[in-house]
Amino acid sequence: MVDIYEEIVRLRKSGEPAALVSLIGAKGSLPRKDAAKMLVRRDGSFVGSIGGGCTEAEAWQHARKVIESGEATALTFHLTQDDAAESGLLCGGTMEVYIEPIYPDPVLYIFGAGHIAQPLCKIASMVGFQVVVADDRPMFANRDRFPDAHEILAENDFEEIFPKVKVNEYSYIVIVTRGHRHDLTVLRWAVQTDARYIGLVGSKRKIAILFKEVEQAGIQVERMDRIYTPIGLEIGSETPEEIAVSVAAELIALRKAVDVSSLTKSRVREMIEKVREKSLAK
Repeated sequence: MVDIYEEIVRLRKSGEPAALVSLIGAKGSLPRKDAAKMLVRRDGSFVGSIGGGCTEAEAWQHARKVIESGEATALTFHLTQDDAAESGLLCGGTMEVYIEPIYPDPVLYIFGAGHIAQPLCKIASMVGFQVVVADDRPMFANRDRFPDAHEILAENDFEEIFPKVKVNEYSYIVIVTRGHRHDLTVLRWAVQTDARYIGLVGSKRKIAILFKEVEQAGIQVERMDRIYTPIGLEIGSETPEEIAVSVAAELIALRKAVDVSSLTKSRVREMIEKVREKSLAK
């Protein structure tokens, strides 16, 4: 028999979402009492039970919706004797259930182990992100410089790091490497992943050049619409620490589904349109 709590841990580690259905109130003659639970996976399979019958089937349907929306919900079922007999439960009463989403821990991949990466790693780990720092320089990407990192990936080339990175829809990528060439290498890879967030540091001129080179590499321009740049929220940040705070704030807002990206995304779309217009003019 699969233990629900062990399964929650397994799913979170594997990057799979789920929804937990908990019986929080019961009155009358019911097959299960308080504390009954059912864990529903994204593929519809489940572990546990809150009593079976039509109520469990309806709770299962709501759980599938909660997985996609990320919004918890509470339901109340009034089961009469006629309803109970029809469902085969042979009982009656009121059931209250609470359905909450179970998501993997968000993972932040910081490509580049420089002056912005250090404070960003510390702040992001403090607010609940598992931080992975990646660089092609072991002298920079190491435990002494990044004691708060969940993992450190240091190879001779960024291309060697990509196969070791497991990016999914709960992943966040920040690109702060030491140069244009490395930014381009990471950006070309990142836009082809399912990452929820791709943040790119740099001036408007640098970003426009990178966008053009990504397009020339044969990557669809539309995929670049997921890029957040200039990176971070507009708080007048100048120092590496201040930039790290603005980036962390943007990550938190996205994780909490707070729409603060309209300005940033409009800038990205403007750059994409410029790239497209220049391409059509040739």
